[in-house]
Amino acid sequence: MHYVDEGAGEPIVFVHGNPAWSFEFRHLIGGLRSEFRCVAPDHTGFGLSSRSGRKEDHHPAVHAEAFAALLDELELRDVTLFLTDWGGPIGLDFARRHPDRVERLVIANTWCWPVNRDLHFWFFSRMMASPLGQYLIKRRNFFVNGVMPKAVGNREILTPEVLEHYRLAQPSPAERGANAALPGHIVGATRWLREIWDERATFCAKSALVLWGSKDIAFRTRELDRWRVELADAEVHEFADCGHFIAEEAPERILPLLQAFMR
Repeated sequence: MHYVDEGAGEPIVFVHGNPAWSFEFRHLIGGLRSEFRCVAPDHTGFGLSSRSGRKEDHHPAVHAEAFAALLDELELRDVTLFLTDWGGPIGLDFARRHPDRVERLVIANTWCWPVNRDLHFWFFSRMMASPLGQYLIKRRNFFVNGVMPKAVGNREILTPEVLEHYRLAQPSPAERGANAALPGHIVGATRWLREIWDERATFCAKSALVLWGSKDIAFRTRELDRWRVELADAEVHEFADCGHFIAEEAPERILPLLQAFMR
């Protein structure tokens, strides 16, 4: 399991989603490492971490177990979790099991509750888990080539050089097993998501910063409103011109917010 570990001080752990990897947080780490310890793992099957051919290794609950094992190995406590996309449920699974080790939450276009009755998520999950969806993801690298450019507010942010880093992180169909499996678990992991959400009292009272790109094609105002209700004392910042990958799209704007929140 590959991870970035830079800087010293109170730890902030960045937890990526699909099809990203620790590279997504390079600007934030560069701006924070002089004052804080920045840790950013690549989930198994992503980035520079090893691959597995076993489907059971691609379940988000298994990613959560590996994530918890890494934090145990690094002996991290008083952690601030920066959570985006699948990083939300993966990180919050740790928070509900180890609430004493999590100090703060940063919520950035993510969720952690069942969505199997929401047609918006249900259709995408079923489509991407279908033979056609699996072909597009594995053979055409659909998440990097198709989804990422549509999920940002300004496509110019994803320059050819930046996109190439995401492509090279999963350069062949054989490298995209985890990438291809996670969309199906949006619905398929409903029981696990319900377990996390049913125990949200373990983390919803923590200090929270919400950073939300309003042009996201995945997570909408509806999901933001739910976080507003559950994280009653959260500091919320909406970015009307940004989409799903806010660490890529507006690092210079969110860095001061992160620094102030951590301090």
